Amino acid sequence: MPGAEASARKRAFDPVVDANTRLLILGSLPGEASLKAGQYYAHPQNGFWRLIGGIIEQPDLATQPYADRLAILKAHGVGLWDVIAEAERIGSLDIAIRLPRHADLKGLIAALPRLEAIAFNGGKAAREGARVLGPETGSPIRLTLPSSSPAMARPLAWKTERWAILSPFVRPPDAARDHMSHPKT
Repeated sequence: MPGAEASARKRAFDPVVDANTRLLILGSLPGEASLKAGQYYAHPQNGFWRLIGGIIEQPDLATQPYADRLAILKAHGVGLWDVIAEAERIGSLDIAIRLPRHADLKGLIAALPRLEAIAFNGGKAAREGARVLGPETGSPIRLTLPSSSPAMARPLAWKTERWAILSPFVRPPDAARDHMSHPKT
């Protein structure tokens, strides 16, 4: 059905970054709840805001207004975007993504002078990201996280343990602005 195909084309949001972004978290493509709300990780069962809130020591992050959440992430040097700029997809599952057009990851990374790490939120984001970025050079560091999506049926505590790898790449808002050394491990 021609009309159904056109309505299945989904587009990613703009990146949430600034010149102080040290950690860039990349998803695959926003799901239906996120697209409808116009917000990253809007599905109520998606663990993203609880997971990253724990990392930046803001346990109530998920309950904050969306604009405040984004400002808090940026204040901690955390940016968001998606690997896929647009694609055909019915529903929200990554396995349903067809005909992807990739985001300009290389261009964004080149514009982030303090970027230390890229974290892929799930396997699909990691695979597509590797396709776009090519062989790993070690700078910025690339990390693959278990997906925060409810489709990744693992307990939040299990995901929290694995997401803890992000801790060295986030800093409190009062951290020195000109900090350019490698994070403490």
